[in-house]
Amino acid sequence: MTGRIPILDVAPAEGCGRWPAKAVVGETFAVTATVFREGHDAVSANVVLRDAQGRKGPWTPMRQLEAGTDRWGADVTPTSQGRWTFCVEAWSDPVATWRHAAHVKIEAGVDVDLMLEEGAVLLERAARSTRPAPGRRALLDAARALRDESRPLEVRLAAAESQEVESTLRAHPLRDFVTASERLPLWVDRERALYSSWYEFFPRSEGAVVDEATGAVRSGTFRTATARLREVADMGFDVVYLPPIHPIGRVNRKGPNNTLTPGPDDPGSPWAIGSEDGGHDAVHPDLGTIEDFDAFVAQAREHGLEVALDLALQCAPDHPWVKEHPEWFTVLADGTIAYAENPPKKYQDIYPMNFDRDPAGVYAEVLRVVRHWMDHGVRIFRVDNPHTKPVSFWAWLLDEVRSTDPDVLFLSEAFTRPAMMQTLARVGFHQSYTYFTWRTEKWELEAYLTELSQQTAHFLRPNFFVNTPDILHAFLQYGGPPAFKIRAVLAATMSPSWGVYSGFELFEHVAVRPGSEEYLDSEKYQIRPRDWAQAEATGRSLAPYLTKLNTVRRHHPALQRLRNLHFHTTDSEQIMCYSKSEPTGGSSDTVIVVVNLDPHAARETTVHLDLPGLGLDWSDSLAVHDEISGETYVWGEHNYVRLDPFYEPAHVFTVRRTTP
Repeated sequence: MTGRIPILDVAPAEGCGRWPAKAVVGETFAVTATVFREGHDAVSANVVLRDAQGRKGPWTPMRQLEAGTDRWGADVTPTSQGRWTFCVEAWSDPVATWRHAAHVKIEAGVDVDLMLEEGAVLLERAARSTRPAPGRRALLDAARALRDESRPLEVRLAAAESQEVESTLRAHPLRDFVTASERLPLWVDRERALYSSWYEFFPRSEGAVVDEATGAVRSGTFRTATARLREVADMGFDVVYLPPIHPIGRVNRKGPNNTLTPGPDDPGSPWAIGSEDGGHDAVHPDLGTIEDFDAFVAQAREHGLEVALDLALQCAPDHPWVKEHPEWFTVLADGTIAYAENPPKKYQDIYPMNFDRDPAGVYAEVLRVVRHWMDHGVRIFRVDNPHTKPVSFWAWLLDEVRSTDPDVLFLSEAFTRPAMMQTLARVGFHQSYTYFTWRTEKWELEAYLTELSQQTAHFLRPNFFVNTPDILHAFLQYGGPPAFKIRAVLAATMSPSWGVYSGFELFEHVAVRPGSEEYLDSEKYQIRPRDWAQAEATGRSLAPYLTKLNTVRRHHPALQRLRNLHFHTTDSEQIMCYSKSEPTGGSSDTVIVVVNLDPHAARETTVHLDLPGLGLDWSDSLAVHDEISGETYVWGEHNYVRLDPFYEPAHVFTVRRTTP
């Protein structure tokens, strides 16, 4: 039912408020609504934020976004974690209505005395509802001035529009027919839900030892992997993500490069979880003990790192659940249990779980497993293939965890259809993998990032992984080291969360076969010791570049936000330009990025900055400092750029100052 003042299309609202919009503490976002009323009287609106305790936030007036559209908006900022609400209040604005009529009539000499008296009465009404004494006095003084016939007419009117009167009415407006929209839900997370830098590595590869005589590889452990944590932290990453650390099944174990003929010492895929050594709540004996894992988590914390653990709800054929709970799996007509498939890929070493045959039992057990790892210091879970499990299950699980531990975060690894990816985000996943890996052209990057930063940003938070153990895009296979820099710059500066799978900094780029996105000698199926020190000593490492990008991200709040992305025009389809700005105190932090998307050739173009989009006038110039090269330039609206990918494929400019 429409209220006295119609309020329509309040946003952000997912499913008409069925799912909460999302923000993090300190993140500013826009609330918009359509507000109008009958006739010619003026209307105004404001946003009311209520925190998790139901307390109202500060008064937030809305502004008309575009004349003639009746669309209003305001920027709001939640200040604490929890389940917030927001609504829009609309009201008839008698003071604004009077001012418009007064100017028209008085200039025409119609009802002059009556209009002045009407204004005085309104200001006296406003004064009675204004608490601060200075503001009340300003309104009463203006009312007296309107009635003071000894003053010139224009002076009397000006008194009713003085700065003191304006500021008082902005803070304490006179509101008639106040109408409130329904309260809409808003979930406010800790900042890590939006802004994070992830590094993925396999503990079994860190500190692994190769027997020179036999070629056999002895697995690394939690203790040897601990030595890698300092290097990960020094590169500026704040989340270290571990693939499954549980016992690996022996039945149908995969050999190197996903073959079906493993040798006796082949370790198998960590995603084939479970054996006689235990299941999802156990650690692989080769990695150590649960006490060793606890020590790893504690050491990561000392380096400023959070540990993210893989939550893969699937089982090896010899997982204890298969014997104890056969009802949790799908049985085929021949009596066998169905293994996982993603044609043409086959995963004979994995049984998917069936969530419909005993939902109560499966739900309870998964929650127990999640809480087990929470008790061991894990506050972030990367969820493997959530799109193959019921959405209703995830809605239940995430709500159960959030009700007791709202700081625990879940990353959705669902490379699937948009409807499923977006619905998983709606029901509670804090971050989502995206299609970024497959967006390499300028037009598709701009279109996709517009979607992510504007259309879905209130519920889907992207995490741009440049590579994964499963995904080695052709751009990296054939683009050489410049391609690795290009993708790192794009991921680190476009998205507030991004990720790197170990080996990216070593330019690992060989696929198992032409046309495949899988690595040759994939670490999923074998242990991959890497000589990090040798790579650094010979300069064959991208680690310093990644460090520089993460340092810029850490020092510039603009890169820690999603909804502030703004594209600028260039004359080349191979060079793109975008900026991010974020208010910081009394100023604004602005980063401008220009990237050559061609890893094979130098490109040049003119960059046309949308200066008003940066909060500047068209005639302004600005000093920009390249955080990659260290050089400083003076830019204006039109700027020549030449980027050689074999030198530096991108400018990452921070704005030092502006000049008129």
